[in-house]
Amino acid sequence: MSKALLAAFRNNYLSRMNQTNMMNRILILIASLFAVAAYAQVPNLPTPDVPSGPAPIPAAPVLGAKSYILQDFYSQQILVEHNADMRVEPASITKLMTSYVVFKELAAGKIKLEDTVVVSENAWRTGGSRMFIDPTMTPTILDLILGMIIQSGNDACVALAEHIAGSEEAFAGLMNHYAEELGMTGTHFMNSTGLPDEQHYTTARDVARLSSAIINEFPDYYAWYSEKEFTFNEIRQHNRNTLLWRDPAIDGLKTGHTESAGYCLASSALRDGMRLVAAVMGSDSESSRASESQTLLNYGFRFYETIQLYEAKSVLATAKVWKGLEEEVSTGLEHPMFITIQRGRYDDLSAKVELQPNLTAPIAEGQVVGSINITLDNELVANRDLVTLGAVEEAGFFGRTWDGLMLWADGMMGDDEGEGEEEIDEAKTPDESSE
Repeated sequence: MSKALLAAFRNNYLSRMNQTNMMNRILILIASLFAVAAYAQVPNLPTPDVPSGPAPIPAAPVLGAKSYILQDFYSQQILVEHNADMRVEPASITKLMTSYVVFKELAAGKIKLEDTVVVSENAWRTGGSRMFIDPTMTPTILDLILGMIIQSGNDACVALAEHIAGSEEAFAGLMNHYAEELGMTGTHFMNSTGLPDEQHYTTARDVARLSSAIINEFPDYYAWYSEKEFTFNEIRQHNRNTLLWRDPAIDGLKTGHTESAGYCLASSALRDGMRLVAAVMGSDSESSRASESQTLLNYGFRFYETIQLYEAKSVLATAKVWKGLEEEVSTGLEHPMFITIQRGRYDDLSAKVELQPNLTAPIAEGQVVGSINITLDNELVANRDLVTLGAVEEAGFFGRTWDGLMLWADGMMGDDEGEGEEEIDEAKTPDESSE
């Protein structure tokens, strides 16, 4: 075969091969297009309907009592309230203030738990609930405290009042003094027992405030409110707060009842570091005051959480200081900062520091120089003053003169937008140990 024929055969073969490859490529392309078209026609899988945030909080429970309130102990935030400022009779809830005055006297060293008390005929003849003391006895201060708190003894209250102030009337003056000091603006006491008197009244809000004060100021004495029984003179009586048997988280405080006041209960419970305080006034029965109080407490624990955002005296921001020996000063909170929010919303909180502009020495330690604002969904939920954590003395003549010129120049150039504000991203670190 000649070279010309071989060349022609080769060229024809290569041409056919190229055509075949081209057809194969076209077929592959067409198949791919059909595949893409078929794939594009497959419907997307439905997205699961997963809530993007926490479940909504149901409406607060509606109770049958005349007035009631539920608040967090640490943040003092009110979670539920109904007629909380309505004037009501406290009945034996009065004994919370009686015990508060006694605790104050103990803390001041004016009386001791082992001191003995002379029982007057007036104390012995006091009506209502009793611990059954008489003028032949010399009970100790501790006996009378337990008789007052656990047995709700009116005779114990009068004996304590007379021992401390000379008369129950004078003791009521002390009660009203401390009520005013605590901000109990809707309260007035006429006696130490809670026996009815037209000028003897309180509010649910004031009862919660007093309860919180007892827990906060006298944690050691507060333990007596969780005692379930007390025996004196061979007479055993049980605590009338039946919630102590129902829920181990509940550890106080006091019941009350008269015909005109109805059934009352101040209670507190601690669960997982969160403490709530409730006051139910004017309930219909002993069982209803307990169940209504339990309902309030359960609602608070179920749907809210309390978080310590910042410790006292921890540095939250530094402020520029003019005309001082130091150029800046650390700022923080005088007291720990707690907030109570809906469960699951912690990550949605925002914190912003606002500092006073142009702080000038001298600056005293503890001086208010700004504030910290906590917001949730752009709504303010907490605000606290920022105070200086140290003092800054005034600089010398040249230092003051130089800073004066700098302030003048700064004023001539104008303030920067947003000066004095600072976002805090890392400061929302809860302290797990709340109590």
